[in-house]
Amino acid sequence: MPIYEYRCNGCGHEMELMQRMSDDPMKDCPVCKESKLKKLISAAGFRLKGSGWYETDFKNSKNSKSSKDSKDSSSSGQSGGSCSSGKCGCGS
Repeated sequence: MPIYEYRCNGCGHEMELMQRMSDDPMKDCPVCKESKLKKLISAAGFRLKGSGWYETDFKNSKNSKSSKDSKDSSSSGQSGGSCSSGKCGCGS
């Protein structure tokens, strides 16, 4: 559910409110009780709930090893994209 920001034009109170997109905007300020609450335009906010939101959740030992090997070979100090063995077809 999106998190919306509101500001009261009467008393200046600011708040965040989690609402469904289909809900009507709030109008009454909870502090001064006047109908001067306006929705602010801001970056969208949302919450990621549940499991599965960690970098390690989708990795296994097989992928980690091959990923590490490719990093080692790419950082071996070669420049210009050549492998110096000729096995990749680069012509070196």
